[in-house]
Amino acid sequence: MRIVILLVLLIHTVGCSRRPSLTAELMPESLTAVNLEETFGHDEVMMAYSLTSYDAQNKPVGVVNGGWGVEPVKKGQQLNLKASGSQPTEHNPAKPIQLTVPKNGRIIASLVLIEVDDYNQARQTLAKIQKIHNIVAIPVGLLLTATEVLTPLKYVSAGLVASGIGLQLVDKLDDDDLLGQSSVELRESVLRKNKQQFIRVPAVFTGQNMRNSFEYQLIYDVTLKTVKIQPAHP
Repeated sequence: MRIVILLVLLIHTVGCSRRPSLTAELMPESLTAVNLEETFGHDEVMMAYSLTSYDAQNKPVGVVNGGWGVEPVKKGQQLNLKASGSQPTEHNPAKPIQLTVPKNGRIIASLVLIEVDDYNQARQTLAKIQKIHNIVAIPVGLLLTATEVLTPLKYVSAGLVASGIGLQLVDKLDDDDLLGQSSVELRESVLRKNKQQFIRVPAVFTGQNMRNSFEYQLIYDVTLKTVKIQPAHP
């Protein structure tokens, strides 16, 4: 009887000490073109986004990438970027990306919006990004300390390089225009303490190009999910 009680206590202790991992999911939600960069017609825009994870020692351990576009956007137009089930949409929906949050570590969610001038080049760039969509890579070249500060554009660009594309978005912006960039940091300890499961990030991108003023309003969501080991299905 005493042995049975000890076994039960041991199982209970092990079960309590092993917390399920958290997975962060980044999903672009909507994009509104309040005012365009171009004077007439529409803007051609594309989006690139990434999740980069750091462990408790602040070492980068994983990165995933995603991309959306190239889509024409008219002034005043609002695009729902999420797939709406079986109902057809006027544009291609964005797809979410996911990455595990390291224990006592953090995740950086980053997103950039670009107005493209060279449609064919932009489509080729996007095709490369979508080819490695949501595939986890090890960002060995991204050895950053806590004191180093990266822009969202640099996070996205570094993530693409880590995934083997050899593509620097910074270099592609000679002919294209960066409409805006946004990022949010999520720490595992804070997420668990606050029992946070959903974060909605609004971003407003404004600027001036020649005589034209542009404004884009973007919303993207970060959802935290508990990972449980499930049996493999054929």
